[in-house]
Amino acid sequence: MKIRKEYTCPLEIVHDFIKGKWKTIIIFQLNFGNTTLSKLKRDISGITEKMLLHQLKELKKYGMVDKINSIGYPLHVEYFLTERGKKIASAVNIMQDIGIEYMVEHGFTDFLDRKGIKYKKDG
Repeated sequence: MKIRKEYTCPLEIVHDFIKGKWKTIIIFQLNFGNTTLSKLKRDISGITEKMLLHQLKELKKYGMVDKINSIGYPLHVEYFLTERGKKIASAVNIMQDIGIEYMVEHGFTDFLDRKGIKYKKDG
């Protein structure tokens, strides 16, 4: 992903950082703490390892994510949110809440129940 040279507002830069199908989901998952590539792949349904690595590389390039390489064998790598990534995660959490509200309003609570996502029940 290339960053444009001209913008009408700073929000466009952030949009460029996180646009796409997977980046906000990766940020949401990393909000739970440091994790490995294999755990991220398990927790994000439908993403391929190649795509996950590509998205992590872009998030790292723009200062949202970083990684820790442990010395030894087998190689152990953990990904985590940087301070900038944690700020973005706050916004992603708000987006998650809005998505949950919408799903409850439109009767998609069976999905939320299957995923174990907590929501406010009527009554």
